[in-house]
Amino acid sequence: MQYTPKTKDFFQNVFDIVRLIPKGRVTSYGAIAKYIGTGGSSRMVGWAMNASHGVKPKVPAHRVVNRNGMLTGKHHFETPTKMQELLEKEKINVEKETVVEFEKIFWDPAIELSI
Repeated sequence: MQYTPKTKDFFQNVFDIVRLIPKGRVTSYGAIAKYIGTGGSSRMVGWAMNASHGVKPKVPAHRVVNRNGMLTGKHHFETPTKMQELLEKEKINVEKETVVEFEKIFWDPAIELSI
């Protein structure tokens, strides 16, 4: 499935892609930025995730982590442990604020959305 942007709004494009991440999988800020053609804008993807809380339809921001699998966005959730709790609810193991077997469950939009 190929993703086609519906708008020129960066945040909305990020939200659309994040909504495609399957339960039990994670991706990185950089993978999303690279996929939408703005490889140097990982931080902007992070800002989009921070702004996603309360957006309808829901954006599973907890599935977006840094390039090493660390929960760097955890402070932008209702509680500091909420991001980890949401991941664990999807059977994703987290130890020391890092996704276990990150490479195994990594969802790369450049690969997954080109299938």
